[in-house]
Amino acid sequence: MDTVDFWFDPSCPWAWMTSRWVDNVSAQRELNVTWHPMSLAVLNENNADLTDERRAGLAKVLRYNRLVTGVAEEVGPEHIKPLYDALGTRIHPGGRTDQDAIIAEALAEVGLDAGLAALADSEAHDVALRESHGSGIALVGQDVGTPIIAVNGTAFFGPVISPAPSGEEALRLWDGVLAVSSYPGFFELKRSRTVGPIFN
Repeated sequence: MDTVDFWFDPSCPWAWMTSRWVDNVSAQRELNVTWHPMSLAVLNENNADLTDERRAGLAKVLRYNRLVTGVAEEVGPEHIKPLYDALGTRIHPGGRTDQDAIIAEALAEVGLDAGLAALADSEAHDVALRESHGSGIALVGQDVGTPIIAVNGTAFFGPVISPAPSGEEALRLWDGVLAVSSYPGFFELKRSRTVGPIFN
């Protein structure tokens, strides 16, 4: 069984696509996946090139990171993935932006107390969020984004994919990514994106 650690920001459509791919692979192979929050807001907090608009947007979606981290800390880490799925379904294929409603509905869907919505606006678990974020970044370096995946101890950023493959195609991509990432001297393989997120 492969051990997989997956770091995600709930607001990132590219992390969402990759998470759907990992779910598809996990349904076909024996994967032991642990899900960890990371934050694009934390990642970019010292980025002087960010526009004020982008910085404000990151501060807004930080609410999702705080919610997921707070729920993990106060209720249990087993709620991370179901809550991510409930949030992400509304944010990404759902295309919704009404944060308070998204949060309330997601908590209800996974059977969590509605009062936990207050965690989205609380700094109480920011240390834990930064620790989770930092544990992923420490494996790959600062010049990446989300998602970060570690498979049996080998970590990499991405893959950035659209749409998320399924079935045999998902397995072929999985095997290919593992093959290149297993070579100690491999660092980067990249091309410009020609499509945006395509949600199946």
